[in-house]
Amino acid sequence: MLSAQDRAIVKSTVPLLESGGEALITHFYRMMLSEYPEVRPLFNQAHQASGDQPRALANGVLMYARHIDQLDQLGDLVAKIINKHVALQILPEHYPIVGACLLRAISEVLGSEIATPEVMNAWGAAYGQLADILIGAEAAIYEEKAQAPGGWRGARAFTVVKRVEESTEITSFYFAPVDNGPILSAAPGQYIGMKLVLDGEEVRRNYSLSALSDAGEYRISVKREAGGRVSNYLHDQLQVGATIDLFPPSGEFTLAASDKPLVLISGGVGITPTLPMLEAALATERPVHFIHCARNGGVHAFRDWVDALAAKHPQVKRFYCYAEDDGVSPAADKIGLLSQEQLAAWLPEQRDLDAYFLGPKGFMAAIKRHLKALGVPEKQSRYEFFGPAAALE
Repeated sequence: MLSAQDRAIVKSTVPLLESGGEALITHFYRMMLSEYPEVRPLFNQAHQASGDQPRALANGVLMYARHIDQLDQLGDLVAKIINKHVALQILPEHYPIVGACLLRAISEVLGSEIATPEVMNAWGAAYGQLADILIGAEAAIYEEKAQAPGGWRGARAFTVVKRVEESTEITSFYFAPVDNGPILSAAPGQYIGMKLVLDGEEVRRNYSLSALSDAGEYRISVKREAGGRVSNYLHDQLQVGATIDLFPPSGEFTLAASDKPLVLISGGVGITPTLPMLEAALATERPVHFIHCARNGGVHAFRDWVDALAAKHPQVKRFYCYAEDDGVSPAADKIGLLSQEQLAAWLPEQRDLDAYFLGPKGFMAAIKRHLKALGVPEKQSRYEFFGPAAALE
């Protein structure tokens, strides 16, 4: 339990974090990843290079400092962090490394005049409190997943039983457990962690599940990213019969039970978690509006599958928007970017609906603005990031 003095000191550093938090966290990551190679597999180096990960953690540290005396005000931020940690198998022994590097970064970046012994002691206590919260919550989830039917803890060996090219950029991979045992049921919208060894180096990634797991298999659908180390390995080298280590499904961005109209909006490979959501919604009577945006028809994955579901289930209405017409693929319902006016035409007349949307950050920022302007309640407008979280302002 933090003392009132410690909380006051931590809150006093908020202006410093607002102006220099990203520089501090960048220094923290540079130090930690160079001096502690055992934690490198837990971090996506592409997100480090782009600055997305330092920005996300800097924002998280800032939010924690701002609300140090009212942690309930952090909303779902803690749940998101916990689920990401579980998917990558962050363990208690990792926390002292992070804590030591964070405190050292505070000292080195802020300097002794600002990072006084009182400030360092307060931040040490604050980090200890946060670490205890996360370790406890993660331990409970690890145990829950291990004890659930088909569940396990840590890495479990799976075999690639099928791969399917879904578009010019996206390929699906189907995984079945090597031990032929049951698998943990995944909630629609969850992702799964993966452990690989590439060129002698361990790397870990999360990928959204793109199908329900009730058939005893997991499916992910991966976009080939230019320069993407793991995505290119999966596309070029991971073949049927290969074995790979997977961690149990995780994630709090899941389809909630509701009788309200459901709107699923995706851009590009953001379509993947919406597919099991769509499939699960078919078991209910709720109307579903499925809206997908793609660069063109050649990169649009799963069109035939969605079309078939819409033809079979009258409750489903589907709409496609392509940024450009490639002159070859089947026509879209709209060419150009998805405007607020077009979205209004595709939404249910009833604005008391549940909307889930995913895609590139710029796309999601626009969709968030559009939904708010069109009267969709903000609490019923939900979104997820494939990488580090960012502000959608």
